[in-house]
Amino acid sequence: MAETTETESTGTPPGPAGGRDAQLRHTGLRSGWTTGACATAAAKAAYTALLTGEFPDPVHVTLPRGHQPAFPLAVEELTPERATAGVVKDAGDDPDVTHGVLMRVTVRRLPPGSGVVFAAGPGVGTVTRPGLPLAVGEPAINPVPRALIGDHLADVAARCGTSADVEVTVGADGGEEIARSTWNPRLGILGGLSVLGTTGVVVPYSCSAWIDSIRRGVDVARAAGRTHVAGCTGSTSERTVTAEYRLPEDALLDMGDFAGAVLKYLRRHPVDRLTVCGGFAKLSKLAAGHLDLHSARSQVDTGFLAELARAGGASETLATRVAEANTGLAALQWCAAEGVPLGDLVAEAARDQALTVLRGAPVSADVLCVDRAGTIVGRAAPRGPRSAP
Repeated sequence: MAETTETESTGTPPGPAGGRDAQLRHTGLRSGWTTGACATAAAKAAYTALLTGEFPDPVHVTLPRGHQPAFPLAVEELTPERATAGVVKDAGDDPDVTHGVLMRVTVRRLPPGSGVVFAAGPGVGTVTRPGLPLAVGEPAINPVPRALIGDHLADVAARCGTSADVEVTVGADGGEEIARSTWNPRLGILGGLSVLGTTGVVVPYSCSAWIDSIRRGVDVARAAGRTHVAGCTGSTSERTVTAEYRLPEDALLDMGDFAGAVLKYLRRHPVDRLTVCGGFAKLSKLAAGHLDLHSARSQVDTGFLAELARAGGASETLATRVAEANTGLAALQWCAAEGVPLGDLVAEAARDQALTVLRGAPVSADVLCVDRAGTIVGRAAPRGPRSAP
């Protein structure tokens, strides 16, 4: 659902000092906060005001990787039954189309036992097609921001001796207009932007800086004597590959969308084994021959997925449906329902493409495709350069 350059990133700025933090400081780039982080801060401030009569300003939140930013409020409105707070998104030095957008959140009281219910305010889209991680009709507020908002509201409620039974309406001023320049309309997310963020942090999207970081990551792994490294597209895939292989942190390469950068550098500076782990849709792009997996420069080729499905035994009816799919996830689900291992087929094609780019370097490659929850949905076993097609 990403319509901006908010990336699923394993970077940790602007938290405590560390390897990736040092890399970003070296580039001089300033990181920022996702729409999900800003919406969480606004929701916490609004709910606090609803229960106590006072808006905290600045409002502190705790993000999934432990960052604890403080957000100033740009909007404060309070009535007995609802409160509204607004936070202006700061994307740092990232060229993000939502930089400067006011995330406006209204929290309204509901009857006891209702729990936290989400709604789309002006500028936030609604899901109208299947295949996304949210049901049709739901506001386009992704699962991680929902959980983050829910956790913070529960904390506020506990401190006030009550339970969080509220409707949370998330809006984005000007979001409907901004969304027209994104992929949201094509994905069936209509009426505005998506509320995004798996870590809460926007890592500045600089090709040269990111590729330099990849190269330095390979250098560090080699210097530490690592013989197995993993190129991961983001935090979800990093967690999956860590659980699968128990690799140390310095063997994990935060490749983001730059699969080609990893492969080309390993071609010149090899290690014994490379695991590529990423989302099914992203790795379908690698399988189709794309080395830059960013949505602005490559798209999921459903025609290619249909050909793989046919090779895996799909009926012509299913293959046609795959070719017309709105998303890669939908194609994957349809094939799984009919026993066609599309995930494995994509993983194998991605592995073979990786070996082609490695050009006979002494590196074996394997691939794990994951869904948005980190579940492995496709796997290709290690294959070495001698057996590469």
